[in-house]
Amino acid sequence: MNDIYNFLSGTMVWVAFTVFIIGSLYRLVAMAVTVKLKEQSILSYWSLKYGARSIIHWLIPFASENMRKHPGFTIASFAFHICLLITPIFLFSHIVLFDEAWDISWWSLPDEVADLMTIVVIVVCLFFLFRRLYYNHVKFLTTSRDYIILAVVAIPFITGFFAYHQWFGYKFFFLLHIISGEIMLMAIPFTRLSHMLFAVFTRSYTGSEFGKVRHVKDW
Repeated sequence: MNDIYNFLSGTMVWVAFTVFIIGSLYRLVAMAVTVKLKEQSILSYWSLKYGARSIIHWLIPFASENMRKHPGFTIASFAFHICLLITPIFLFSHIVLFDEAWDISWWSLPDEVADLMTIVVIVVCLFFLFRRLYYNHVKFLTTSRDYIILAVVAIPFITGFFAYHQWFGYKFFFLLHIISGEIMLMAIPFTRLSHMLFAVFTRSYTGSEFGKVRHVKDW
């Protein structure tokens, strides 16, 4: 148990962060090269003004017409992404690990808040799963990869929740939490999770095209 934990919390952490950082840089550089070689026209109408306007607008809940048409999905999506990003970064137990390894620490969430945000991620993952299984227009576009990605996102939160509360199988869920978290981190640059890297660019591109070329809003 100790040897496995030491490996997962030592060597594998470095491997996971290395794959994530190098993989992310590779994807971003590859995107820039592709645009340079094949889509230079994009650069001619890329606009900081319209790009930033679009990004800011789509970060505001219910600001767009499509968001207002689907209030349930909008609430679930915003809650999911906020909790998904904030919870791991500001979880006290994660901060302790950084403090022990690099003597770096920052403000942490109260345990009760972190617990609630973890539950939100798990519940919304189930909501997304339900949509893919039972909504025909979503089911039609769903592949096995989508289910795998959903599991990759959900499992670190489920196992972390069980490990924190130590209900049963604490050691198993604790190790599975570490492994699944590292898998998720490494998967980000190479799966649909990479939208966290490209969202700013795709939204900026859309805003620039609609604002500078079509002279209309993109919402």
